[in-house]
Amino acid sequence: MSADQPVPAARSFRSLWRLRSYLAPYKGQLLVMGVAALFTVFAELAVPLVSARVIDGPVARGETSGLWALGALAIAFGIGEAVFGFVRRWVQSFCMLDMETQLRNDLYAHLQRLPVAYHDRAQTGQLVTRATSDLTTIRRFLGFGVIFLIVNVMLFAVVTVLLFRLYWPLGLVVALSAIPVVLMTMSFEREYIVASRQCQDLEGDVATVVEESAVGIRIIKALGRRRQIGARFLREARRLRTASLGKVRILAKFWSILDLVPQVLLGVVLLFGALAVSRGDLSLGSLVAFVALVVMLAWPIEAMGWILAIGQESATAADRLYDVFDTEPAVQDTPGARDLAEVRGLLRFEEVSFRFPGSNQNVLSNVDLTIEPGETVALVGATGSGKTALTALVPRLYDVTSGRITIDGVDIRDVTLSSLRRVVATAFEDPTLFSASVRENLALGRIDATDAEIAEAIDIAQAGFVYELPWGLATRIGEQGLSLSGGQRQRLALARAVLGRPRVLVLDDPLSALDVYTEGLVEEALRHVLATTTALVVAHRPSTVLLADRVALLSGGRITAVGTHTELLDTVPAYRQILSAEADFDDDLELPVGASR
Repeated sequence: MSADQPVPAARSFRSLWRLRSYLAPYKGQLLVMGVAALFTVFAELAVPLVSARVIDGPVARGETSGLWALGALAIAFGIGEAVFGFVRRWVQSFCMLDMETQLRNDLYAHLQRLPVAYHDRAQTGQLVTRATSDLTTIRRFLGFGVIFLIVNVMLFAVVTVLLFRLYWPLGLVVALSAIPVVLMTMSFEREYIVASRQCQDLEGDVATVVEESAVGIRIIKALGRRRQIGARFLREARRLRTASLGKVRILAKFWSILDLVPQVLLGVVLLFGALAVSRGDLSLGSLVAFVALVVMLAWPIEAMGWILAIGQESATAADRLYDVFDTEPAVQDTPGARDLAEVRGLLRFEEVSFRFPGSNQNVLSNVDLTIEPGETVALVGATGSGKTALTALVPRLYDVTSGRITIDGVDIRDVTLSSLRRVVATAFEDPTLFSASVRENLALGRIDATDAEIAEAIDIAQAGFVYELPWGLATRIGEQGLSLSGGQRQRLALARAVLGRPRVLVLDDPLSALDVYTEGLVEEALRHVLATTTALVVAHRPSTVLLADRVALLSGGRITAVGTHTELLDTVPAYRQILSAEADFDDDLELPVGASR
């Protein structure tokens, strides 16, 4: 739901109510918090009543003998209030931080389960703010707002009862003061829920612009587009500022009226209370206690604005969370899915068609292709022919729209994702590296890999440059590996894929950023890996095609020809045209002095 679409208040609070399952493990601690809050309220209320006893007793009679006992009692209540307040805050903070951590873990795990198609559409900044500021807002309300709400309602109810016992006419006035507060609260809720959701969504938009600007800083600087991107950021920042000011105006108006209610109430109590004392209907000590209790109500009434504001924000935050949680993973283990055990590596595409979610146009149509165990097939096609989409279907980054893909005759949708992705390794044209050490990035391909196996993978990918980095394999390579060249990133991604020792290897043009000389070295080393692995290789350069046993030509989402490189050169003009264009590009590259293909 975008920032411009209002969210029904009822739906937002239903989302907040759904979070109660995260509080269930802390029932015992919540009980302790409730008891501590209850004792805090009683201790707070006892002090004005003791004051009334002091004034109407020892002070009125001019005696000092009872002052010490009553003074000690007041001090004891004060200490008790402080102790129980500390217990409540400590238990409360511990439980709520635990709950926030669990909620964040579940959100992250669910994001990992959601398909690539979801992340293609979702804005990174929106997801980041849900996992950070939204969770903090929820924790703050459930940890403090709810407790304060319960305590304040309890305090108002008990104080009203005490005021009725002290002097019922004024007690009735205090009770009736709750009516305007309730009416204003209902009006405030309707306005604030919309403004709150809009601000939270706009915060996500601003975070997205910042994230994209940070990731694309090289492009921004290279193209000299700092002002244009800056203008985009300022536009989103102004939208957020305008929405935030609107929210502040609603809140300020509500708070100012809430501040006015206890002040007017106190004036009324002092006026009519003094008249009651002058008539003898109320003792001076009772008036002092009455005023002290009314003053005590000022904070709960004023705090109601903060509690309701944070309650509305946490409700919309919960609604934003459940926007994610309620999204069902489109690619997941089917009921009865089994692990792939011994795999020979027979990969088959059977009448495979595919369209991206939300699109009505097929990217692939009726693709039939068989790759025998240990065979390497090069996939060649013009830009936009569907090569990348086809390779993404093998590890089930997307699911086929119709038809099926099998490994050793088993539909890949009938096996667990974890076992499938242990069998199938993929290296993409645009490699993704993480802000971690070289070793940690490589180990994503196989966590239990030994130093010797890592060294072998590095050698195959011709990625020996890692040993020259400041701390070797322990060097952190920076976010997305941008501290490395494009060719270096591709070689590390290839090493990561090879390290997994997959039975099926999918390479989506992983050598495109390499110079011709390095590509030749990598290809020579790859031949040994491909000899025992079923491989589907997206190829653009003729030299990469020569790695394959057979070539499949993909045109308009269909396999139009399959054969050896020589056969297709002789019989398929479209194949010759594609390769000749790539060959012309290769010829324009300068080889290092003394190097050969």
